[in-house]
Amino acid sequence: MGRVEELIKAHGELEREVYLDFENSSPVPSEIVEAMLPYFNRIAYGNPTLTHKPGWEAYEAIWKSAEKIAGFIGAREPEEINFTPGETEANNLALMGAALKNRRNGRKIIVSEIEPLSVLHVCRMLENYGFITVKVPVDGEGFVDLEELKRAVDREVVLASFMSVNNEIGTIEPIKEIVEIVKDRSPEAIFHTDASDAYGRIPFHVERLGVDLATISSYKILGPRGVGALYVRSGVPLEKILEGQFGTQKLWPGVENTPLIMGFYSASEKAFANFERNVEHMRRLRDKLINGILEGVDEAILNGPRDDKRAPDNVNVSFLKCEGESLTVELSLKGVYVSSGSACTRRILQPSHVLLAIGRRFEEAHGSILMKVTRYHTDEDIDYVLRAIRESVARLRTIYGSMGG
Repeated sequence: MGRVEELIKAHGELEREVYLDFENSSPVPSEIVEAMLPYFNRIAYGNPTLTHKPGWEAYEAIWKSAEKIAGFIGAREPEEINFTPGETEANNLALMGAALKNRRNGRKIIVSEIEPLSVLHVCRMLENYGFITVKVPVDGEGFVDLEELKRAVDREVVLASFMSVNNEIGTIEPIKEIVEIVKDRSPEAIFHTDASDAYGRIPFHVERLGVDLATISSYKILGPRGVGALYVRSGVPLEKILEGQFGTQKLWPGVENTPLIMGFYSASEKAFANFERNVEHMRRLRDKLINGILEGVDEAILNGPRDDKRAPDNVNVSFLKCEGESLTVELSLKGVYVSSGSACTRRILQPSHVLLAIGRRFEEAHGSILMKVTRYHTDEDIDYVLRAIRESVARLRTIYGSMGG
């Protein structure tokens, strides 16, 4: 008997299952799976660079996906959409490609303290090539300190990267204003934003914002894992970071994964159909979850801003006298699936760099859990989650108290 089966047997049948760990992975809705299936073995299964019927079909499918996704983010041309295996790869391509191609323009890279590790770790690697990384601090809600940004940017800045929406605490950054500050002081600088937590949740338009590069992800909008995209404004110089077989993606070699790209396309269509209604539904459930926790559990702290300053799907709360990893296990036994910290660090017992950057103490950061709601969740789901959290926190605190905590 496997570990999961043993846990279920020990604790009985689950009353309900509510998955909220959409930061780290996503179950793919059946309608999106159905949209992908024909591309595995019935149509468009060929190499899109080859001139036979399956190849032509694959090329047309990829082109259609790029065209649609370009429209959703306000890009001018489908060619500006470059499919990658995911968000991490897109961020690597953006930062490494921009820095290495444009190193003659400067060696300074500007980021915020709360960028994802797929940005911060690339910056650290680029320092081996002579680049200098400057991290701009944020306030207690995760907003970039614009005065510090103004002081940090000069003509030596070759690249800036700031998230549109923070993946952990949901802060919606003033990207247009940040772009203007950077471009005003360093007109040749390339501006990248990881928009993975903005795409499909808040209005996001690359032309209006003035960004040069933007990362988006499939699984963050309930699409399949293993596919993402990097928007590259036409004319922005970028160096390839991988070499291999020529494909239709000029910046990413290899044979394109047509079924996953079509899943990304389908998920995008679902996310933007009835966009305002979907967002309002998520926002209402988000607020119900936040208010229910803060009103029903003592010594609970919301991480990040509230209301319209916060992504409509994001809930991140710290519980004092309660360790986050233990709480994820306790909730899992009740059929509620959340994460503590980000996926990048959850297997390592260290606090989130994002929570530390906004001023949380170690014990507050260690006691945090992250949840994200979707258009598929219901009020009954949230009611069950709130009850499970109250019971689980109370039980863990009782154990903590009995140990002299």
